Parts: sequence; structure tokens; C-alpha cells
Amino acid sequence: MQSNNYVTLNEKIGLEYVRNRTGTSMDGFYGRGDRKTNVFMKPVQNLLIYMKTGNISYYVRSRISDFQCPEGFNQEYLLFQDSYEERHYATSTIITNNNILHKFLYFLNDENIKSSLEITPSLVTKFLENYSTAKPKYVSTILYVMRNYLFFLCQQSFTKEDLSRALPRVRTIRNAFIPYSWNTEDVKKLLGAVDRADPKGKRDYAILLMVVRLGLRVSDLRGLRLSCLNWKRKTISISMQKTKRPLELPLLEDIGWAIIDYLKNGRPQTPSDRVFVRHRAPFDAFGENESFQRELHRYIIKAGLDIPLDVHCGLHSLRSTLARNMLESNATLPVISETLGHQNINTTSIYLKIDLAGLRRCALDPDEVSL
Repeated sequence: MQSNNYVTLNEKIGLEYVRNRTGTSMDGFYGRGDRKTNVFMKPVQNLLIYMKTGNISYYVRSRISDFQCPEGFNQEYLLFQDSYEERHYATSTIITNNNILHKFLYFLNDENIKSSLEITPSLVTKFLENYSTAKPKYVSTILYVMRNYLFFLCQQSFTKEDLSRALPRVRTIRNAFIPYSWNTEDVKKLLGAVDRADPKGKRDYAILLMVVRLGLRVSDLRGLRLSCLNWKRKTISISMQKTKRPLELPLLEDIGWAIIDYLKNGRPQTPSDRVFVRHRAPFDAFGENESFQRELHRYIIKAGLDIPLDVHCGLHSLRSTLARNMLESNATLPVISETLGHQNINTTSIYLKIDLAGLRRCALDPDEVSL
């Protein structure tokens, strides 16, 4: 900056500096980058964030550019963001909804639409045609977001008619799938693949153990605070991120020792009050979209496990495994529902499909069935 007589640092100068040091030209601080580029790019990016917010935080380079609301839609977009807070939406839900809304607003801009008053049913249909090959569940989510936004536009007089009424409804059968669950030996191999001598391994082992033994959701593990652990009573007390309901679980002995080992010998020095934190500086809480999928996949490969290609095997599948084990131990649905933190026992009934022993007892002998 001194050699070029630059007085104020901004994004344009930061990108010029990265290009000068690495030869890489970027339109912005997003997209895929190699390790050499990141070495120069990330410090500049974080410095710009510090100048803007006054805070230093670990920032993951986005693969897409930051959303820039097209001109003509900014007022209703900002008001719609306020409605999220009024409805008490979870941060992860807001991110998911906005990803769809951003695509719709960019679509309108590409169609040379300059105002919400110009939105027509045919334009909405044209946008939805982009997802004609998507899975029904995702299409249902898109329609849900679109229905909320279009109704909001009409309610706030940004459109003359309620276009949400023209949207079709996609019927998704809640119990149409069979949850994937692990067998006991594979769970043991998975836990055995974690290097518990490594600080990060201590963290990952405690996380996996809490899912396997207690069935905690990923969102609750991300938000777990030190104050949630009651060592005297040997309990874990949380307010579930998904349902906002309180849940108290036993602090089992093996889980307790795994957490103690991590807190004493693995957890980096950090002002964060979360139990589990990132292991890259600055050591802060995990982001709202962190699913631990990468870590789980690495341990699956290390353990040499053969997971079917046609199933999604995330941490939630370990939660399903706990439900199956409880069913096989003759635990009742209300007990399982309480343990997993379900609001409705019908949600828990999904796991009846993976209780093969129980299903066999329900099987009918064709010879005994009379017409």
C-alpha cells in the first residue's frame, strides 16, 4: 500500500495484493482456491472483516459470492428478514430459506423484472421448472419458502394479488423411508478408528460417543455449553435447538471421562463457553451449518467400513442406531421419544421399521390366514 500510495484498504486493493503475490485473479473473496492463494487471501479477508465489524473470527472462504439484493427488491427483502426473527426461526433454517429466496430474486433480475409488482404466476412457474428433476422433498421445501415469501409480499402490499395461492402442493409421505442404522460391530470399529491421543481426536471421540450413547442431534452438540454439564448430579441439561424444549440426559460414565479428557488435554485455550470448538485459530464455536460429515467420513474410511452407496450416512444415522438398540431392548416408544427429544411420538414410530426382530414377531403365517 505504501509503494502504491494507497491510503485506505478496501476489497479491491486486497484482491490486487493477492494477485500481485500469487498471480491469481479473483472477482471477490469467494470461489475455490489453492493453498498458496489462501495463505495470502485469508489474512487480507479477515483484516477486512475486522475493519468492518471490529471482531476477529475464523472465516471460511465461501464458494459463492455474498448475496447482493437486486435493485428494486431491497425493501421487501429486508422486511422479510425481520419476519424471521418475529417467527423465532433457527439460524440454520434462515440460511436454508434464504438460499432459495436468493435464487428466486436473482432469477427475477435475470428476467429483467425490476419490481415485485411485475411478478406473475408464469414467472413463478418458470422459476420452479428449474427444479423439475429435484427430489420431491426438496421441491416441497422450495414451495414452502416461495409460499411464505409471496404471501408476505401480498400482505405488505408489494403485490396486488396473493400469488402463493397458485403454487401447487407436493405430497411428501413422512414415513416413506427406512432410517439407516449401524450394526454394533461397525459402531465399535468407528469409535476405535479415532486417535484419542490427538487433541482433535479427543474432541471427535467425545462427540461420536454422545451421539451413539445419548442420540444427541448435531445442532445440540454444536450449541452444547460448559454450563450444561452438571458434574455433581451427573446430568446434561440443554434446550434443544430444533424444538426449543428442555431435555435432561444422564452424564454417563464413559461420556463423562471422554469429555474430561478433552477439556483437560485436548481443548485449546479459548474464551468460548461451548464444550466443543474448532481446532483452527481463532478457536471459536462451530458454525450453524457444521454437520461433522467430513470427520465422520474420514473415520469410516479409516475403520474400513463398507457403507452402502445408496444411503446417506451422517451423524443422524448413529441417532437412528440408538433408537433401534432401545427397541431391541424392549424400551417403549414413549421412553425412546423422551430420550431422542421428539415432540410427537409419531416421529419416533418411524424407527419401528428398523426393529427387524419386532417386525418378525408381527409377521403372519400365510397358511393361517383365511380369506
